[in-house]
Amino acid sequence: MARHSLSWGKNLEKPGEEVTLTPVLFDGGAHDACHHVRMSTPPDFASLEVPPALLQGVEALGFTTMTPIQAQALPAILDGRDVIAQAPTGSGKTAAFGLGLLHRLDPALGTTQALVLCPTRELADQVGKQMRRLALGIPNLKVSILCGGIPLGPQLASLTHAPHVVVGTPGRIQELAAKGALSLKSVRTLVLDEADRMLDMGFEDDIRDLVKRTPKDRQGLLFSATFPDAIRALGQTMLREPLEVSIDGGAQPAAIEQLFFEAEPTRRAPLLAALLLRHRPESAVVFCNTRADTREVVGSLEHYGFSALALHGDMEQRDRDEVLLQFANRSCSVLVASDVAARGLDVEDIGAVVNYELPTDVDTYLHRVGRTGRAGRAGLALSLVTPRERPRAELVAERQGKPLRWESVAPLSGKATNVPVPAMATLRIDAGRGDKLRPGDIVGALTGDAGLHKDAIGKIDVFATRSYVAIARGKATQALERLRAGKIKGRKFRVQPI
Repeated sequence: MARHSLSWGKNLEKPGEEVTLTPVLFDGGAHDACHHVRMSTPPDFASLEVPPALLQGVEALGFTTMTPIQAQALPAILDGRDVIAQAPTGSGKTAAFGLGLLHRLDPALGTTQALVLCPTRELADQVGKQMRRLALGIPNLKVSILCGGIPLGPQLASLTHAPHVVVGTPGRIQELAAKGALSLKSVRTLVLDEADRMLDMGFEDDIRDLVKRTPKDRQGLLFSATFPDAIRALGQTMLREPLEVSIDGGAQPAAIEQLFFEAEPTRRAPLLAALLLRHRPESAVVFCNTRADTREVVGSLEHYGFSALALHGDMEQRDRDEVLLQFANRSCSVLVASDVAARGLDVEDIGAVVNYELPTDVDTYLHRVGRTGRAGRAGLALSLVTPRERPRAELVAERQGKPLRWESVAPLSGKATNVPVPAMATLRIDAGRGDKLRPGDIVGALTGDAGLHKDAIGKIDVFATRSYVAIARGKATQALERLRAGKIKGRKFRVQPI
């Protein structure tokens, strides 16, 4: 098996850096000689041999040049080869396997031809949405997102007509396949996205069962942030002579400032509040190791006056959706999340990541910290470390090959003052795609009868039965009152703040 190890400098999209292609054996055998080439610019998507219909989706997403994972994996994927890739979140892997599986589809066939397995509902929803955008130029293509934690009935009904592409979590996909509601006999491409996390979450048996249900000659694509032995074993089971691609961008981009703070176990909450007041990030994700801690931290931050919401695995899907939506549209400043719940978090420009507790392994630490400082932006990572967690911090230093930067901040005492307020507020409209409602209809109502300037309107999200619109906080009450008194697209709908 050939392995391509790509180094593109500190910024994955920075031209002019050195690219190293290193062929090795998949089983860890002897290395061949390294080959060094110079690339003046990253390759363009237009250079790919794909139908114009696929390039329409690429253009709609605003993509022009390929990221390293796309440049190295896409030619092989489009050629029908199996691929195992080490690639973190934010590297562009979704577009890489998405273009590949869409390239192999025949929309005229009413069968399920592609299956993408993801560890969480959030990631599956993110991947499914990008699949639909990539498939913009392909008429009559059906993409279904099938995940656990959602009633089974509507999903069974949706499978009356087989979707061309299925994206979902292994447990629910296995359940639907076992019931005979979802046939995988015509699958041409099977994708495991964030395979390491799926194994961590106990999905290995479900995955192996699903692999057996797909044809032996289908294409297999496995993406993982890490390559433990279990991933290699799974790769040997589901892949045929795969090309191995590894994106080597260093332990952490230099653009991320990483600061560590000694914390007393009983004084974490006031120390967290003090750090947020000191650095004042526009948005921050606080990572906790348990679901219970996420709820407790949100309560503490609210006590100090911060706008904070929890995201954890015990929440209903609608509640999870609304939390993520409010954080993404800047209606909430601080998201307090567990690692599993935050998989697939698709929010650009996160100002800071805070480790309320250090995770037990370095890979999880790097994954958390990598949420900030993306796409070449500066990032900030703050870690609270108790004496018991000090050995974990030393493991981070060992992995990164340099000493950690320790600073001191006094925990907040008394009431917090001058707490940052979110720029936006969110209104929920009880109508959506099923009511033929579009974002333009909402904008028209707000700028017309509601009398708002378009600059006061933020992100709009339209779902099947409900819609959400972010409004500049100072104008939210006016917008709510006038939408309730007026109409949207000639009809009255229930509108309320969340």
